[in-house]
Amino acid sequence: MTAFVSPAAPAVRDALDALESESIHIFREVAGEFDRPVILFSGGKDSTLLVHLAVKAFAPAPVPFPLLHVDTGHNYPEVIDFRDRLAARLGLRLHVAHVQDWIDDGRLTERPDGTRNPLQTVPLLDSINEHRFDAVFGGGRRDEERARAKERIISLRDAFGRWDPRSQRPELWNLYNGRHAAGEHVRVFPISNWTELDVWRYIQREGVELPSIYYAHQREVFRRDGMWLAEGPWGGPRGAESLELRSVRYRTVGDGSCTGAVESTASTLDQIIDEVTASRLTERGATRADDRLSEAAMEDRKREGYF
Repeated sequence: MTAFVSPAAPAVRDALDALESESIHIFREVAGEFDRPVILFSGGKDSTLLVHLAVKAFAPAPVPFPLLHVDTGHNYPEVIDFRDRLAARLGLRLHVAHVQDWIDDGRLTERPDGTRNPLQTVPLLDSINEHRFDAVFGGGRRDEERARAKERIISLRDAFGRWDPRSQRPELWNLYNGRHAAGEHVRVFPISNWTELDVWRYIQREGVELPSIYYAHQREVFRRDGMWLAEGPWGGPRGAESLELRSVRYRTVGDGSCTGAVESTASTLDQIIDEVTASRLTERGATRADDRLSEAAMEDRKREGYF
């Protein structure tokens, strides 16, 4: 006897549906267990995806926690503009910790190489303490690089904001342990199980808006250490380096002194997905100079409190 299947029966869930469901479950679990969560939001594709998922998790109610951005002062203008427009459009509170403020009052010292990416840790931890955030959502993914592959979805930080990879808690059957003592907090990674390709396919499916620099455009760049860097307040070009007009796009966004562009003509989501599918380098490995300092560069910063 052939079973009757209603023509209105829902379609079989695909991989993106499963990833979305897991991420929404994590958002709701944290909202129910913690008092003062916050989303780290830079305007990049992963943090924008976090905001999109949070909106879906709590709709039709508003997202019940604010956004926090540690602004190095060396971010691309297109990204900062997008950050502010998105927060305003969704009616979300946006806290911005300006690294320049910490430099101006002596809490931080400008680095000789001009990069401010490593300087984000102190403003981040100070902001967490000031606002008493007990759960901090981040867009880290396990496919980005080795240290982030070691993280659990809910990862404890001690009273000094430090991460100890030896103190990871087991996470079996989607059970997350958020216990923490006074002064401690947790970092939460709702898209930990996503890949870069998953992110782009979901962005295409959902029609998620992103900063324009993720798509191919003409930009003056110079070559350094195998990457195309843009001219900016961080310095360069210098010596034999010279500006060239190239068709480029960014796979990740961050401090302009260490975030490189890739040569690309991919101006549509279909073209970007084809490009990412063919790539053999993660976006951080291909375009982040600070991750090339040593094999343990990211892990060292994470132990100090970096995201």
